[in-house]
Amino acid sequence: MLARLPDPAAAREWCRRVRAGGESLGFVPTMGALHQGHLSLVAAARRECARVCVSVFVNPLQFDDPRDFERYPRDLDGDCALLERAGCDMAFSGTLAQFFPESGGRREAIAWRDPGPCAEGLEGEHRPGHFAGVATIVARLFDVVRPDAAFFGAKDFQQTLVVRELARALGGPRVVVCPTEREPSGLARASRNQRLTPQGREDAVAIHRALLAARAGWVEGLRDAGELAARARGVLERSVLEAEYVEVRDPQRWTAKAPREPLERAVALVAARCGEVRLIDNLRLDRDAP
Repeated sequence: MLARLPDPAAAREWCRRVRAGGESLGFVPTMGALHQGHLSLVAAARRECARVCVSVFVNPLQFDDPRDFERYPRDLDGDCALLERAGCDMAFSGTLAQFFPESGGRREAIAWRDPGPCAEGLEGEHRPGHFAGVATIVARLFDVVRPDAAFFGAKDFQQTLVVRELARALGGPRVVVCPTEREPSGLARASRNQRLTPQGREDAVAIHRALLAARAGWVEGLRDAGELAARARGVLERSVLEAEYVEVRDPQRWTAKAPREPLERAVALVAARCGEVRLIDNLRLDRDAP
């Protein structure tokens, strides 16, 4: 049965008891509005760890647009029902003041963390302060839970780089990045998909088609980041979506700008707007199946 806890203090005590009992602890941090992608992370944690907990917190620190924060979907009761069916042991939420009691809930009184060089470019450029907000809350979540392993989805590729660097700086936990879950159309599962109209859901599939076009270029032998990105950009330009960026990077040597040398490894990354909904996705070109 799922233990549903109201605040980080109660979660900290629950996790302390689990560790004291010698059981391994897996952790899945979320902002709620759960979908199959989140549940796949819970399943991965369940396979690797004796106990699994999930945080459900829409973190205001990582939103550069207050309107986006207000529109973000929320359904805590529905989320907990899904987590219980998925075999999660504990879920917790809280307020900004509960996560950062030393601040009284005031953003300006919080000690923000530097997200590091992996935050430069792309999402870091288009969403100023976003990764500082991510690093700040994830560091606090790791302190509350102190898990053996934390599980993140590959859809937020740049975020996984920031989180891995953060975990290294903190001395843990082990960060496990799980494959992106997709709808049958290829659209990456995301909480924001709930805000898409039926037509928007069809239109948004152009993002996955664009990524596959870049991968086709890789299979043909292209190794130039600009040429690979152009393949993807061409698909989006023929769609109704508004592209914010279409880029290719070396996934093991992150750079704010596209690398100039021929690539040995590559990941294509896209951010685009479908109406008012902003979507991101990525695809490893050198190893993902089309």
